Amino acid sequence: MRTVYLGTSDFAVAVLYRLAGSDHAPSLVITRPDRPAGRGRKLQSPPVADAARALGIPVFQPAQLADEEATAVVLAEKADALIVCAYGAIVREPLLSALPIYNVHPSLLPRWRGAAPIERAIAAGDAETGVSIMHLEAGLDSGPVALQESIAIEPGDTYGTLAERLAKLSGDLLLRALDAHPPVWTPQPEEGVTYAEKITAEDRTLDPAATAEVNERLVRALSPHIGTRVALPDGSMLGVHAARLLPTGDGPETDADDTPSTTEAPTIPVTDDHTLHIDDASVRLGALELTRVQPAGGKAMDAGSWLRGRGGKR
Repeated sequence: MRTVYLGTSDFAVAVLYRLAGSDHAPSLVITRPDRPAGRGRKLQSPPVADAARALGIPVFQPAQLADEEATAVVLAEKADALIVCAYGAIVREPLLSALPIYNVHPSLLPRWRGAAPIERAIAAGDAETGVSIMHLEAGLDSGPVALQESIAIEPGDTYGTLAERLAKLSGDLLLRALDAHPPVWTPQPEEGVTYAEKITAEDRTLDPAATAEVNERLVRALSPHIGTRVALPDGSMLGVHAARLLPTGDGPETDADDTPSTTEAPTIPVTDDHTLHIDDASVRLGALELTRVQPAGGKAMDAGSWLRGRGGKR
């Protein structure tokens, strides 16, 4: 089966490699244009562009996919289907009607339609998520679904660990759907629709008024690719890459027979007063200890190193 692949992110790279090793290998990969990145603001290729070149697949990077020239390039491939996975731009007419389009979406549609389904699922405390192979239509991730499979979200999952498992599942389901081409498309239910809005700067900021559990989930949801942050007393922002919940009980933990547990009680005073605490031992937001941080203009480091570098400054 002849395909054209549209993708941009690291998540899309994993699916591309799986597709390239199958009977449905793409003859062309379409991705977003190179963008300035890093402190030097040098142009950087999207991860999918680098992967496609390594695989020996031609790469096309149009500024606007709906342009007449871009559309002509795609249609000239005479593909049986287009495959979209984390492309980062809306596919519009005339391509929507010209070819079957398989969209790989990492959520259990209709839950978490939109740009950031993995992050939103972790941040919301969902017990599970999954992958849906959907037929792309004009609506936002509203098309019928061919295949869908769920996986559990583990208590310690970050975006990085969960995305890795979802990418593997995505490759499995995509190849199954392509092998059955055309598959049976089933309309999504009208109930249970939620939207995974794009992550904004405001979304990245830990909320002192929220519970420690809510903030801890947000740290995991945006790690390691985006990162969260918290406002310091001087008004600057401290990046937060990892955190852990601290016990908040009044006494030592006990086993079922009331024998004191061998687990040592935390040596850090724990409060849940919605205040950022900075001392010689820790940085914590209520009952959330910030364990890996990044000062403005600096590199990520463990919190102890950052505290020592502050010279006792609160």
